[in-house]
Amino acid sequence: MSATTPSDGRPPGAGGSIWRDGAFVRLWTASSISYVGSFITRTALPLAAIYVLGAGPIEISALRSLELVGWLLVGLVAGAWVDRLRRRPVMIAADLGRALLLGSIPIAAIAGVLTLAHLILVAFLAATLSTFFNSASKAYLPTIISRSRLIAANSAMSASASAAEFTGFALSGFLIQILTAPVAIALDALSFVVSALFLRSIQRTEPLRPAVADREPVLREIREGIRVVIRTPILRSLAAAHAANHILWGVFGATYLLFATHEIGLGPAAIGVIAALGGVGSLVGAAITGRLVRRFGVGRTMAVAVVVMSVGDAMIPLAPSGAVVIGAAFLIGQQLIGDSAGTVFEVVERSVTQSIVDGRILGRVNATIEFVTTLLALVGSIAGGIVGEVLGLRAALVVGVLGGATAILFVWLSPVRSMHAIPDGGTISDFRPEDLPATE
Repeated sequence: MSATTPSDGRPPGAGGSIWRDGAFVRLWTASSISYVGSFITRTALPLAAIYVLGAGPIEISALRSLELVGWLLVGLVAGAWVDRLRRRPVMIAADLGRALLLGSIPIAAIAGVLTLAHLILVAFLAATLSTFFNSASKAYLPTIISRSRLIAANSAMSASASAAEFTGFALSGFLIQILTAPVAIALDALSFVVSALFLRSIQRTEPLRPAVADREPVLREIREGIRVVIRTPILRSLAAAHAANHILWGVFGATYLLFATHEIGLGPAAIGVIAALGGVGSLVGAAITGRLVRRFGVGRTMAVAVVVMSVGDAMIPLAPSGAVVIGAAFLIGQQLIGDSAGTVFEVVERSVTQSIVDGRILGRVNATIEFVTTLLALVGSIAGGIVGEVLGLRAALVVGVLGGATAILFVWLSPVRSMHAIPDGGTISDFRPEDLPATE
């Protein structure tokens, strides 16, 4: 299939500002509200384990690892199902399900029965729902935004995530210190309900999904998504770079909060403020992505972004122990440098994937990439917990930085670096890598 057609679900035309598109504005608003709550819980859940239940590196690693296992168990299936179903109802159901799960934590805390097993179970089940939500969301955006406006739309989505990161992380530290972590998690549960209401208000009709009689077996559909990623050099390289970076985040997820509290001596409020500054860095990255791509091209922008990101991430293990002010400065440096570059890479990567993959298989392609990256994040989380327990938290962070830095090779030694613009020609629909639009 060459040019975009109504059957692939992409909207015709490219004119007008994305902010004049009511469907996009509602999607953006829903995502922004949900982001704020999610960033609160990203800090509150492990800190609840640390401060309320006295968890250490192995326990935090288990909490993070079971969350990733939830992604892995349903990731590929979720991709196949969001290509079979209308995507907006999937997102609404996932939002409401996560609200119920997270709402159980403050209830258990009030009743005095909150346990680490409860936190792990909620993290696991919420992650499975997040898998469906994320697969559906990434595949839904190109059905309401034309291909030529994908960078603008993805930049806006990343900008709202960045603003939410600033708000959510800053808020979380103070909420946890003043009101406790379970109360902070209760606010996250509420945010998912509000997100679901905004999504429900979107009235735009989605493209028809395949009839039940026309559907292939789920396993065959999953294999098709995997084949597209493996056989397409650009998708393969982006998936590998994305996965390498998730080794880093897997390690950080198991060790960062412990390093910040035990090694540097920071409290919850300070950690929340520092993490919030990462939102500022991400906001800057989202704001400049379009200009960078127009000036330097898609490939060069991504290639430089992964280098800058790795340099920023290396600042965390370099932070000195016990020196609160200097250590905090190193962590702030990582948030501003690493997060801004990471956002630039993510926006362009997502836009490229959405533009070259046919809408009918986009859910499966996204799920395949998410599966690989989550698997590597799980490896990083387990390795981080073990290395942190045996050799120390700083050694674990160094391992994470080195693993993440391999993303540089996958981008610089691939066809990605030669891409000039977001492809505006055909899409990959028949699983032949030679159908990839030519790069410049």
